[in-house]
Parts: sequence; C-alpha cells; structure tokens
Amino acid sequence: PGGQHRNKVEPGVRVLHRPTGIVVAATERRSQAANREAAFERLAERLNALNVRRKARRATRPTNASRLRRAEAKRQRATVKQNRRPVRDE
Repeated sequence: PGGQHRNKVEPGVRVLHRPTGIVVAATERRSQAANREAAFERLAERLNALNVRRKARRATRPTNASRLRRAEAKRQRATVKQNRRPVRDE
C-alpha cells in the first residue's frame, strides 16, 4: 500500500549502530519522524537482547528408554543394510 504518497516521498529510515554493526530499518509509518522513532525503539530492543544472557544448559545423561530406542533403531537399520548385501554361496 501507499500509492502516490509513497512514490513521491521518502519517509523510510535506516539506523546503524556502529559498535555492533546492527542495522535497523523502519518504513511502515507515513512520516519520517515516526519511522525514526520506531527504528530507534527496535534498535534499543536488539541491543537489550544482546545483554540478556542465556541460561547455561545443565548436561544430563540419556535416559535408559532412549538408549534402548537408539539400540533398536540401530538393529533395524543393520537388518535393512544386511538384506541389501549380495547373497554369499557357501
């Protein structure tokens, strides 16, 4: 959308944060001032997201059931591959 107004004006804004290299663009509003504000808000959100630390994953051992499932899948796959081999005469 936009039509003639969009074709004759350039209200879009791109904001670059030089230290991190993050580029944010905003073109959805009709005025450049509103787009500038939206772009700065988005940039602030992105910068805040960089500061949030992810919770460290605690290593866990595979469950007994998952080990059994893996072994069964390996056996089935081995059977499929065994059936593809040429038959040996003895």
